[in-house]
Amino acid sequence: QVHLVESGGGLVQAGGSLRLSCAASGFIFSLNTMVWYRQAPAKERVFVAQITSGGTTTYADSVKGRFTISRDNARNTVYLQMTSLKPEDTAVYYCHPPGFPNYWGQGTQVTISS
Repeated sequence: QVHLVESGGGLVQAGGSLRLSCAASGFIFSLNTMVWYRQAPAKERVFVAQITSGGTTTYADSVKGRFTISRDNARNTVYLQMTSLKPEDTAVYYCHPPGFPNYWGQGTQVTISS
């Protein structure tokens, strides 16, 4: 059974930083692309960043240069380092393996105050 647990969210001031973690289990983590999404209140869930099994990364334009996605295959964990945070980054952040489309974690709330 695929299981995803996001953590690391919180309340920070604009300009601050946070590091999100997502612990995955129930599939061969090292062979799978992992993606971070976010969902702001009353908005659709949107793509934030992706890392392939080979380590290739892709970012949404809105976070490029501020966020860094990484993975630790030994720990079955994907990270999202977020810097220069803005109020518009406020959202619930989810990690997701596209190879298992029906599985999502509970998300972690990120709130940025101005």
